Amino acid sequence: MYYIGVDLGGTKIAAGLVTEEGKLISKKSIPTLRQRNYQEILKDMANLCLEIIKDNNLSVKDIHSIGVGSPGLPDPENGILVYNNNLNFKNVPIRAELQKYIDLPVYLENDANCAALGEAVAGAAKEFKSSITVTLGTGIGGGIILDGKIYSGSFNAGGEIGHHVIVADGEQCTCGRKGCWEVYASATALIREAKIAAIKHPESQINSLVNGDINRINAKTPFDAAQNGDKTAKEVIDNYFKYLGMGIVNMVNILQPEAVIIGGGISGQGDYLLNPLRKILDDESYGLESAKTKLKIAQLGNDAGIIGAAMLGK
Repeated sequence: MYYIGVDLGGTKIAAGLVTEEGKLISKKSIPTLRQRNYQEILKDMANLCLEIIKDNNLSVKDIHSIGVGSPGLPDPENGILVYNNNLNFKNVPIRAELQKYIDLPVYLENDANCAALGEAVAGAAKEFKSSITVTLGTGIGGGIILDGKIYSGSFNAGGEIGHHVIVADGEQCTCGRKGCWEVYASATALIREAKIAAIKHPESQINSLVNGDINRINAKTPFDAAQNGDKTAKEVIDNYFKYLGMGIVNMVNILQPEAVIIGGGISGQGDYLLNPLRKILDDESYGLESAKTKLKIAQLGNDAGIIGAAMLGK
């Protein structure tokens, strides 16, 4: 049997055919066109799933189930997306709408949880029963896997790891609180601090790498400058490591997973990112010397959400 996983985003809908082992066979995507009503969007989603089945010379009978990952707050038991601010969805019956077009079981989860499940089934965390996947992007996304299953709390909104406070009365977060981890350790936070440093230190390579246009600074810029020996950039990166490591240690001390998996564009730094984080984890985590949480780079990239969504029905 095969499974279909769908990653519902504000810009595009991506779907893929996945084996029982979590191998992605093929995938396709279409624009979400989010200004439309949910009925039109979900009809397109259903047609995308049917196209994938047809393209692989299969029938609906060959498919075990469809899983959908979406930002926002899901009600997995009833297949309802309670809230998604990107699409302006409120109490949208995902399962019921898809089943108008495809007679298959339909499962629903938060997209970050799906990505964590994907890494646990077929990616960097597949050798572990418990793991936390951290995605460093505009904010900090996260998913918690305990004993091989998604942990999302009593009311399906758990796992929002980016919104634990690490600086009391700190920088304002979009969630309404101040001092959240994602305000200090997301890619957005790193870019903000690199821009501030570039203004204060015009001699820094951060400026020369973007030809003096600070609006061109991205999360890679301070890493490149630091690795070229730029002192200002190294201070920015070291400070970033401090905050990122702080949040990771907090999660490890609370849940003590076997592994923490780091994803998002910043994860492309590999050991340059992991080695200082490992030192912070060694120095600050609570526990036995022999019981150490592993830090690893995510392996599946954007496919993690599709694979994890597909595995919801397994």
